[in-house]
Amino acid sequence: MRCRHFLTPLLSPLSFANPPSRPLASRARAVAQPPAQRRAALAEPDVGISRFASSLPGFRGALKQRYSDFVVHEVARDGTLVRLTSFDLPDERADTDDEADADLPHALESFRLLCGDADCEALRGFLSRVSEGDSDVSPIILSPDADKAHRLEVHDFFKRNFIFLVTDTVEHSDGVQRCIRVRLRSGPRGRRNRTGTGSSEPSGWRDDRPFDSRGSVTWPYHLGKFLRFHLYKENKDTQEALRVIGKMLGLQPRSFRIAGTKDKRAITTQQVTLFKVHASRLAALNNKLTGIKVGDFNYVKEGLVLGQLMGNRFTITLRSVIAESEDMIKVAVDGLIKSGFINYYGLQRFGSASVPTHLVGAALLRGEWRSAVSLILDPREGV
Repeated sequence: MRCRHFLTPLLSPLSFANPPSRPLASRARAVAQPPAQRRAALAEPDVGISRFASSLPGFRGALKQRYSDFVVHEVARDGTLVRLTSFDLPDERADTDDEADADLPHALESFRLLCGDADCEALRGFLSRVSEGDSDVSPIILSPDADKAHRLEVHDFFKRNFIFLVTDTVEHSDGVQRCIRVRLRSGPRGRRNRTGTGSSEPSGWRDDRPFDSRGSVTWPYHLGKFLRFHLYKENKDTQEALRVIGKMLGLQPRSFRIAGTKDKRAITTQQVTLFKVHASRLAALNNKLTGIKVGDFNYVKEGLVLGQLMGNRFTITLRSVIAESEDMIKVAVDGLIKSGFINYYGLQRFGSASVPTHLVGAALLRGEWRSAVSLILDPREGV
């Protein structure tokens, strides 16, 4: 039923004719409203907002008299209500080493069966140096392996069992044999020098280029690449709030991802995601922000996209209510709960200029091109 009542009087008969000839265009121009009439304040009946879902007597009240009278909570895809409940920082530590140590003997035995005793002892020594806190430990090179399928098995083994290690395939100095190189992943457990080998000395291998360095080399390997947080704002547009935060962080507004914009004259809470930004940086802004708070931090694998929400929940306060009696208000509210309401577009959707945008749209739909252009370009009083 949306728009049905205001479209009928404006567009009937509805026609998608070809652009009119000159005589028809002249007649179309004649139907354009004179400037004095176009400047009249737009009222709900002018756009067809005239019907009600029930015949019950209603009541009147002031909406959004204060911005705090309109409270909006985003509803996430899983149905949870987005609220600002905590300013605590998430735990960014990796899994405890105790769990890794418990699986180490089993993992090394599996690796021995896959690659042999020599490579197993080389890996054992490498892990020992890592556990001693040597962040500059040099990569190890496994035995030459001409079987590509077997090399893939080895790469997969490290991905499953040693997520803090990275492997790639390199050529031996003879330029013929191919081997697997193993090194400590960039992040909290180690760092690389400019050669990517962990040592300033040449390795003796032909391929001394850095390992795959796509993305941030300093981002912890165990954290999701997106920081998700809840944005609470008062009497501010969503983009305005994000611009303020972005300016403080040195980020462009487009760095933020949201599921949808929220009202300006309101108190709203919604989810936002940022790519590879630590929660501590945002949390530090709370003492500097006015009318804006951020919290409920969490690291996730994917960022938000527009429309990725179930909806919004509104808590509305009406003021200056005019009704025959309190009982009449209760009856009207019960009728609203039972029958709902006609979901009209509000007056704000028709523009604030002296020529309402729906008149231009109606002329275009009728094929009255000259009339539409005149409505847009003709001189207006006070302009």
